[in-house]
Amino acid sequence: MADELKGQRIAIVATDGFEQSELLEPQKRLMEAGAKVDVIAPKEGRIQGMQHHAKGKTVAVDRTIDAVKPDEYAALVLPGGVANPDALRTDARVVNFVRAFFEQQKPVAAICHGPWTLIEAGVLKNRTMTSWPSLKTDLKNAGAQWVDREVVVDNGLVTSRKPDDLSAFCAKMVEEFREGQHKAD
Repeated sequence: MADELKGQRIAIVATDGFEQSELLEPQKRLMEAGAKVDVIAPKEGRIQGMQHHAKGKTVAVDRTIDAVKPDEYAALVLPGGVANPDALRTDARVVNFVRAFFEQQKPVAAICHGPWTLIEAGVLKNRTMTSWPSLKTDLKNAGAQWVDREVVVDNGLVTSRKPDDLSAFCAKMVEEFREGQHKAD
C-alpha cells in the first residue's frame, strides 16, 4: 500500500561505512509506503556507502544528529556495515537519540551490524533478536537472546542478519512501523 505510513516521519541514522543496500532499500520501501524519511548523521553533507568491502554510493545527509529530537520521529532504522555502527556507538549524541526511541516505546529496525549501536544504548536486555553472526556474543553479553533467523520481531524491534534478508526485513519493518503508528493514535 502506498499510504500505509502516510504522515509518519522516520529517522535513518548512519555515517560513513554504511552497507549501501541496508540504507537504500529500507529508505525506498518507507518512502513507497508514504513515510517522510530523514537520513541523519553526525556530520553534514554526504556519507559514504559500501558494497561489502568496496566503496559504493554516497548519500545526502538530511539532518545532523545535533539538529534532531527523537520526538520528531515515529520510528528509527539502523543500517549495518561494519564501520558505520562502530563509529555511531562511540558518539554519545547518537546513543542517546537511539535510546530515546526505546524509552518512548517507538519501533526500531536494525540490520546486520546495526545492533552494535543498540548494545551501547543499553536497550537489549531480555530481547530476542538476530544480526550478522559475528555480533552473536556481543548481543548475548548485552542480555539479548540471539537467534539465526531471516527476520525477528520482538515488541517493536525488527532485526535481520544481512542484505539477503532485506525483503523480509523491509516487509516486517513497515508492518511494525504501521502498528506503532496505531499505538500512538
